[in-house]
Amino acid sequence: MSKVLNTVIIGTGSYIPENIISGNEFLNSTFFENGLKLEKENSEIIHKFSEITEIVERRYACPDQLSHHIGASAAEKAIADAGIDKETLDYIIFCHNFGDIPLGSNRIDVLPSLAAKVKQRLGISNPDCVAYDIIFGCPGWVQGAIQANYFIKSGDAKRVLVIGAETLSRIVDPHDRDSMIFSDGAGAVIFEGKEEDNKMGILAHKTETHALNYSNLLVMGKGFHPEEDSGNFYLKMNGRKLYEFAVVQVPQVIKKAIDKAGLTIADINIVFVHQANGKMDTAIMKRLFKLYGKDTVPENLVPMTISWLGNSSVATVPTLLDLVLKEQVNGYSVKPGDIAVFASVGAGMHINAFIYRF
Repeated sequence: MSKVLNTVIIGTGSYIPENIISGNEFLNSTFFENGLKLEKENSEIIHKFSEITEIVERRYACPDQLSHHIGASAAEKAIADAGIDKETLDYIIFCHNFGDIPLGSNRIDVLPSLAAKVKQRLGISNPDCVAYDIIFGCPGWVQGAIQANYFIKSGDAKRVLVIGAETLSRIVDPHDRDSMIFSDGAGAVIFEGKEEDNKMGILAHKTETHALNYSNLLVMGKGFHPEEDSGNFYLKMNGRKLYEFAVVQVPQVIKKAIDKAGLTIADINIVFVHQANGKMDTAIMKRLFKLYGKDTVPENLVPMTISWLGNSSVATVPTLLDLVLKEQVNGYSVKPGDIAVFASVGAGMHINAFIYRF
């Protein structure tokens, strides 16, 4: 019987910043909308925000940390977890949206690429280890994993390191209440090609870009304070429209990936979904099961970290994976043979998913 070349996970790591930012940190903020100061008390705004998003805390990087620093920390842990020689990596793919942003500058640094900076920081000398970045919104890490699969299946690579890291606290508008959603963090995963008897690892994937009608849901824009004159642009989100888009479109993409793998929703044991908004992720899962004619989502199917880590964009999915594999998310683990969905949605608007058998 001939062997099957599979793309499998051999190591994971994450970096969770030490600075815990609770809702109380925003009690003295001044929030504006449409040029007008919000009339509600901040305590009420913060409470309502937590009700909608399920975010109670988020993490911010230390003042001297940049995105490539925390990405490299996660990568070091993944390399150690895999027990491999770092010189055997064929690719380093760094997924982000804003590059390195020094504290207080609001200026993006992507020269050289963050992947190249990580390669230097890790001390990898092998010139055949190719390092490049992906800017693909929040679904960047999932797309990086999909690219890693193509490199491995084509025979171009044996091992690929895919990093997702972001310091969103540096690019948010302090006068926009949506700034409370975003956080900092990093996750890293090493994929390897292995010839095995059965089909394992990445089984199928699906990606879509809905730019024509929805690319303006996440954009860079001016600060909300009416006297803002710094010239800085900040991350801006049409939260209501994004929610409506995601709840309708994401389940359909996930279903297409499951169908492509020749499976059904009953085969899925765990779902690693982008930690964007707790209520939104719950609604996405309900709609997904509706597509299969089912009214309820099984308990313990979808691990969540958003309540205490917030939304760190590309870092949420690899961080969640690492924490589950290390059994640091209460009630969740994976065992050989389990089938997982990895899915994300974000600026573009991009949606993607891949199906993975452990």
